[in-house]
Amino acid sequence: MIQAFGLTSNSRKDLPPAVDDVSFEARAGRVTALLGATGAGKTSALRLMLELQQGRGITYFRGRPLHRIAHPSREVGVLMGDVPGHPARTVRGHLRMLCAAAGVPVRRADEVLEVVGLVSLRDERLGTLSRGMDRRLGLACALLADPHTLVLDDPADGLSSRESHWLHGMLRAHAAQGGTVLFTTSEPKEAARVADRVVTLEQGRLAADQDAPEFARTRLRPRVAVRSPHAVRLAALLAKEARAAHRSVEVVREGGNRLSVYGSTCADVGEAAFRHGILVHQLADEMGDMGPGAGFLPGEEAQGAGRLPGEAAQNVRADVSETEAGEPPGAGGGVEAGGEAQGDGLTHGTPGGQTDRPTHGSPGAQPDRARHVTSGADNDRATRGALAGRNDRPRHPMKAASGDQASPHTRQEARSGSAGGSGRDASGPVKTAKPPAPLPPLPPPISVRSAPSPLRPLRYELRRATGIATGFLTAAAVLVTSALTAVLLARVGHTPQARLLAAWPRELPLPPAALGAGLLGALAFGDEFRHPALAADRGTVPRRLGLLTAKLVVAAATALVLALLSVGCDAEVLYLVYGRELTEVPGDWLALSVSWFGLVIGCAWAGVLAAGVFRSTTAGLAAVVAVPVVCVPLVQKALEGASVRTAAGLPVRLREVFLLQWPFGGERYLAGAVRVIVQPVGGALTLSLTALLCAYLFTSLRSRVR
Repeated sequence: MIQAFGLTSNSRKDLPPAVDDVSFEARAGRVTALLGATGAGKTSALRLMLELQQGRGITYFRGRPLHRIAHPSREVGVLMGDVPGHPARTVRGHLRMLCAAAGVPVRRADEVLEVVGLVSLRDERLGTLSRGMDRRLGLACALLADPHTLVLDDPADGLSSRESHWLHGMLRAHAAQGGTVLFTTSEPKEAARVADRVVTLEQGRLAADQDAPEFARTRLRPRVAVRSPHAVRLAALLAKEARAAHRSVEVVREGGNRLSVYGSTCADVGEAAFRHGILVHQLADEMGDMGPGAGFLPGEEAQGAGRLPGEAAQNVRADVSETEAGEPPGAGGGVEAGGEAQGDGLTHGTPGGQTDRPTHGSPGAQPDRARHVTSGADNDRATRGALAGRNDRPRHPMKAASGDQASPHTRQEARSGSAGGSGRDASGPVKTAKPPAPLPPLPPPISVRSAPSPLRPLRYELRRATGIATGFLTAAAVLVTSALTAVLLARVGHTPQARLLAAWPRELPLPPAALGAGLLGALAFGDEFRHPALAADRGTVPRRLGLLTAKLVVAAATALVLALLSVGCDAEVLYLVYGRELTEVPGDWLALSVSWFGLVIGCAWAGVLAAGVFRSTTAGLAAVVAVPVVCVPLVQKALEGASVRTAAGLPVRLREVFLLQWPFGGERYLAGAVRVIVQPVGGALTLSLTALLCAYLFTSLRSRVR
């Protein structure tokens, strides 16, 4: 369950906080709606709960705050806005990348894709998905690690009725298996229809915390739903009689032959229709959004088939009667003078007095249902029993796929047939409702959790780097630029061979390979902020040291490969254009190689750390360029002047101090590394990396303390 205490966002200059001292709880096995108009603070409340926004208060997920949970994605599945993935990444690649981050098998991606119906779109790019498909992918990401809790911010926004119906069914299925579901919405009717409990926010404060039936009864406007082929005439008569009786009655045309009458009752509307001989096809009390589109989707039959999730918290029946064309009012299935339809179930009146198919399963029926919410003690007891029967079931989602998801307690009969076994009215026997359709299947549970492994962030980083073409295109551009630069430098002349092979003009601060490695390193963290796939369960900044280590390792390997390829391409192009003279191996190739690899890897690491600290790819690349432009002149100025002492013989003295025998001539390698560091560029790069690493660790520790 979720327990939120005193959620308060930071003040915004002269404006009040978006969320002010909000406390509520969402219980396991139930769907909770966080309701409020636009600007009421719903999204801010969720961000405070998930520690994505600074403020006061604390939220417990099954007794622990989010920052105390070792693997947040396994406890909380989050859907905030659009799927935060790179538009060029494929659907399956995005899920497999998240599988690596969550430590779940990669086959889990295919399982959730099958459940949400995206198997046929698994190779599509994220940027090409429609709104409905994006919502499905977002739910797949939330369900990927088999979390106990789902937190969703306005998940049905912009969806069609069919897609919303499917999404709400998935949420109900998760709650029915013992999970906790919390979602936000700005539609009171949706909250009453879908949720078991509704928490209402107004201007950042808690306004109400109610069960769904109580919310519908006290905070939604009741109405009478009427469907008649003479809707215009009936609307005019109802308005005329209301004016004559000095009553406040509002009649709204809903489209077609449907009316919504506010401020009246079924009895008054029925009597008016009877007196004036107006044929009525539907007459029912409604509470909340129980009109068009609130019930079934087109093609679904019978009350209860495809029942929406919110109906589990309400005892619903429909009072509908229909008269045949040309039949006098009051005969067969007409509306009685008392204002109540004959019978208590779904019936069709026929001339022969036989009962036809239920109204909403008939070919001419509208896809919507008229529903009447009752709140008696018997109904509440029946509802609690149904919920208890569903929530106590073991979590085994595979049963849902075989059609056994709904327990017998949820298959409630229509009230018209449960009281006396069977009932009859003037138009024939009353048919009981069919059992509700089974809830949508969920992905199978993850029976065995993988142990914490240092390779998990490394797998994530590898899939992140190779899942899109940006890195490959950048490397190709670097190789082409480096080769062309080397050819031009050789043509101009006056360039040492070492710089010629590295394509490093004296006029440029860095060679193309170093700039490319810095750009790839900056992209490693810059994409985490531009497309924060991990932000939902790791905070706004994914500052895990394991993730940083993985990014540094992958960046170093990429830079090393890029350095080798660039030198090889430059040498090959120089050989093809000018011959063997410019491609001979220098005598001091070892020191030059150490310097070259150190420069490229150092630039890649500087890009990673700077992008992580400043949260931007541009800032990461700027930090790389700033090393030779700003830091090198400062180091050179600090080292100017005569040197009284030198560090000659440093490797030998290190061996004497640590009593170590360097294998394979290790003194040479250490001496080469020291020579690289004492150079102006090497020293400036070392200082920059040290400063960036300290800044990163400081910001990481500060975020953990908060």
